[in-house]
Amino acid sequence: MSSSLLTINDLSFSYEASNATVLNQVSFEINAGTITTILGPNGAGKTTLLHLILGLRKPAHGSILLEDLPIDQYSRRNLSQWMGLVPQSEHVPFEYTVLEYVLLGRAPYLNPLDLPGEEDIEIARSALGKIGILPLEHRILPALSGGEQQLVLLARALAQQPRILLLDEPTSHLDLANRNVTLSILNQLRREGTTILFTTHDPEAALIVSDNIVLMNSGHVLSTGSFAETFTSEKLTQTYGVPVEVIKIDGIQVIKSMGRLS
Repeated sequence: MSSSLLTINDLSFSYEASNATVLNQVSFEINAGTITTILGPNGAGKTTLLHLILGLRKPAHGSILLEDLPIDQYSRRNLSQWMGLVPQSEHVPFEYTVLEYVLLGRAPYLNPLDLPGEEDIEIARSALGKIGILPLEHRILPALSGGEQQLVLLARALAQQPRILLLDEPTSHLDLANRNVTLSILNQLRREGTTILFTTHDPEAALIVSDNIVLMNSGHVLSTGSFAETFTSEKLTQTYGVPVEVIKIDGIQVIKSMGRLS
């Protein structure tokens, strides 16, 4: 029996409309109760990898094991109880209130045509409270700022009560304050036992919260391992194709990639 919660083994994928390989022999493991960051530039294949893990697409080769069982042996309902996704953005065709939208996260626990009960509403409100946006519960979702909408997406995923939380570029559209709020929430969820996998092109986000890192470029895994093993100047430079330097200032690691241009 493997010690890992989620195992990605020799995964390859290509879109039918294109001959280009999007993912090529991707392998890594995720242990329970950790934050793993998939870090790499745009176009590295990070979002496609999340979709494969969620069972939304089928790999051309390789396997994805959840507690040593292939994910295709789980029902869609069961997999949705296991894993929740926070997408980069989402088009909402109806004018849901924030609470109504977050309640959609309870769908894996409801029978078809069932309405959410009092317990579901309490779970949804608790998710909003955990993120600090409960005062927005009666606001119309499209009227919120982009940063507020991103936090609502996170609340919906938390209402799903997943054991594994997947996030696709969760800080890319956020200002500094909301970015720090989001990363602090992820850190708190990790302390509470949630396993977290998130993608980002921003090394600074990875620096703040990662236990383990998967470095990717052009569909390939360049390096995978603990934060200390992978978050090095040499490996980040290889990943991004530009000089990246990890330095310490007053004992705190920071990233230096470019100074002010004159």
